[in-house]
Amino acid sequence: MVEFLPRLRRFAIALTGDLDQGDDLVQETCLRALSRVEQWQPGSRLDSWMYRIAQNLWLDRTRARRYRPELSDPDIVEAVPGQDGRNVVEGRLTLEAVLEAMNDLTPEQQVLVALVCIDGASYKEAAEITGTPIGTVMSRLARARRELHERLEPSIPPRRPQPAPERPAEIRLTATKVGPRL
Repeated sequence: MVEFLPRLRRFAIALTGDLDQGDDLVQETCLRALSRVEQWQPGSRLDSWMYRIAQNLWLDRTRARRYRPELSDPDIVEAVPGQDGRNVVEGRLTLEAVLEAMNDLTPEQQVLVALVCIDGASYKEAAEITGTPIGTVMSRLARARRELHERLEPSIPPRRPQPAPERPAEIRLTATKVGPRL
């Protein structure tokens, strides 16, 4: 279980949008799993079972009260690349926009985006973890990506223009007729 905790933590932080709440969700997930270990079926994937517990705990919280993530913890932005203050500020604004847009998705879409787009799970793994048919996973992710794109497109700062890569000189081959010399 220990080697799986970093992935579970990344998943929980993606769902909650907050480091402390993500850590709380991981802790609650571990406690729930340990208290109900008899429900885990040997031979099944432990990580899928743990993801499902975390997902259900988070969905219960979300349904009880609609959660609005805030970037109250500056550590969540430390992963934003940038060497100057402008890049960090742009990264922070972009991260805030992403979290707000994520919050507008359905809870089921949020879980799938966190699993597939953030944690790198395959569609098949996401289907197993959530107990959802793979076709439903694919359609929910397609809708979620479309909604995120529509929502984020105006708020994402324009990228700095990159010089076009140089194209190698065009090489022309000409065919010559080779025949016997007389």
